[in-house]
Amino acid sequence: MASVDEQTALLSLNDIRPTHDHVPASVARRLYVSHFLSTWNSRVFEFGAVLYLAAVFPGTLLPMSLYALIRGLSAIIFAPAVGWYIDTGNRLQVVRVSIVFQRIVVAASCAVFYVLAADIPLTPGVRAGLLAVVTFFACVEKLCSILNLVSVEKDWVVVVSERNPDALQVMNAQMRRIDLLCKLFGPLFIAMIDAQSSQVAMIVNFAMNAATLPIEYFTIARVYFDIPELQRAKMPLQRGTTPQTESFNTTKTLNSVIWQPLVAMIRKSVQDFSLYFKHQAFLPSIAGAVLYFTVLSFGGQMITYLLSSGYSSMQIGIARTLGVVFEVLSTWAAPWLMGRIGPVRAGLWMSSWQVVMLVVGVCIFWAFDGKDSLISTSGLVGGTVLSRLGLRGFDLCVQLIVQEEVEAENRGVFSSVEAAWQNAFELLAFASTIVFSRPEEFKWPSLISTLAVASASSAYATFVYLRRGHLLHLEALTSFLFTEKKRQRVDRITSRPEI
Repeated sequence: MASVDEQTALLSLNDIRPTHDHVPASVARRLYVSHFLSTWNSRVFEFGAVLYLAAVFPGTLLPMSLYALIRGLSAIIFAPAVGWYIDTGNRLQVVRVSIVFQRIVVAASCAVFYVLAADIPLTPGVRAGLLAVVTFFACVEKLCSILNLVSVEKDWVVVVSERNPDALQVMNAQMRRIDLLCKLFGPLFIAMIDAQSSQVAMIVNFAMNAATLPIEYFTIARVYFDIPELQRAKMPLQRGTTPQTESFNTTKTLNSVIWQPLVAMIRKSVQDFSLYFKHQAFLPSIAGAVLYFTVLSFGGQMITYLLSSGYSSMQIGIARTLGVVFEVLSTWAAPWLMGRIGPVRAGLWMSSWQVVMLVVGVCIFWAFDGKDSLISTSGLVGGTVLSRLGLRGFDLCVQLIVQEEVEAENRGVFSSVEAAWQNAFELLAFASTIVFSRPEEFKWPSLISTLAVASASSAYATFVYLRRGHLLHLEALTSFLFTEKKRQRVDRITSRPEI
C-alpha cells in the first residue's frame, strides 16, 4: 500500500500529466481560460461599441468612422512602444497590465455610453466631448488588446510548449479556435441583448468586465508560476543596473525628461521597423498583414452592401456562420497539412486556396453584375465563405513560422510592428469603401481586395522560393507521370491475349 507521500506525489503527477504533446494539462487549461476571457470581452465590446454608437448617434456614420479611424491609428503609432514594453517588461506584469487597463477602460466606456443613451439633456459640446472620451478609451483598449494578444500568442505559448513543434501546432490551433468561437458568439450574444435594449446591453457589458477581471488576473498568474521558464528575463540587464534603478539614472532637467525620451522613442521606432524589414520572417509576416486589406470578410462594409442588395439579416447571419465554420475547420486542416508537408509548403497551399476561391467568387460577381443580382451576390458570398478555410489556415502557418524564427528578445517588437501593419492595411480597406461609397460601386473594392490577397500570396510564394529554391516538385511530378505511363504500358502488354 502506497504511503501518504507517495499518494501525494502521484496526485501531483496526475495534475501535471502531459497533454497536447508535452504541455501540462493544468497549464494548458488555465492558459486557454485566460485567453478565452480576454478574447471574449474584447470581441463583445468591439462589436457592442458599434451598436452603442449607432443607438447614440442615429442617422450618421461620422461618429463611427472617426471612432474606428482614431482607434486604428493609435495601434499603428504606438505599436513599437507596446513591443518594447513586451520585450523588456516582466512577463506577468505585462499581461496583468493589459488585463487591468483593458477592463477599466471598457467599463468606463460602457458608463459613458450609458450616459449618452440615457434621457439626460446634454449640449452638443458635451456630447462631442464624451465621444472624444470614449474614443480615447477605445485607443487604450485596442493597445491593451494587442499587448495581451502578442504576449500570450507569440511569447507565452512558445515558452509553455518548450518550442516543441507538435505541441506548438496543437496550442496554436486551440487558441485560434477560441478566437473564432468568440468572434462568432460574442457579437451574437451582445446583439441579442442590444435588440431588446441598448442600455441593458451596456450594463451587461460592464458587469462581464468586472466579473471576469479577478478570474483572468489570477489564472494567468498560475500559468506564470507553474512554468519556471516564463519567470526568466528575456533580455539580460547591463552589469550594475536593476529594473528599479535603471530608469532613474538620468539628470532631472527639462531636456532629459521630455526631449531625450521623445528622441529615444523615435529612434527606437526606426530601429524596430528596420529589424522587422530585415528579418528572415518578414515576407510571411507582411503577407499575413496584407490580408487585412479586404472588404470580403463579412465585416461592416460587406454586410452593408449585402443588405442594400436584398439580403436579409437572417441570410447574412447564415452566410457569416458558414464562414466561421470553415474558419474553425481550418484549425484542424492546417495542423494536419503542416504535419504532412511542413508549415512553409502548407502556407503556400492555403494561400493558393484562398486566392482561387476569391477569384472565382469575384468573377461570378462581375460577370452577372447588372444582369442577375441574386447570382452575382451569391457568387461573391460563396467565394468569400470558401476562402475562409485558406485564410485561417494560412494564418496558422504564418504564426508558426514567426514563432519559430523570431528570437525571444525580439518577439514583442516584431509582432507589434506586424500588428501596426495589419491595422494600416485595415484602414486602407476602409478607405476603399470611402472612395467607392455607393452600393453599385462595391465591385471595385471587391476587386481591390482580391488583388491585395493575390499580392499577399505572391509575397509568400517569393518567401517559399527563396527558402526552398522552388515552388513545386517538378522533378517528382515528372517522375510520377513517367512511372504511371510505364505502368500503364506494362498493363496493356500483360493484358494481351496469348496467341
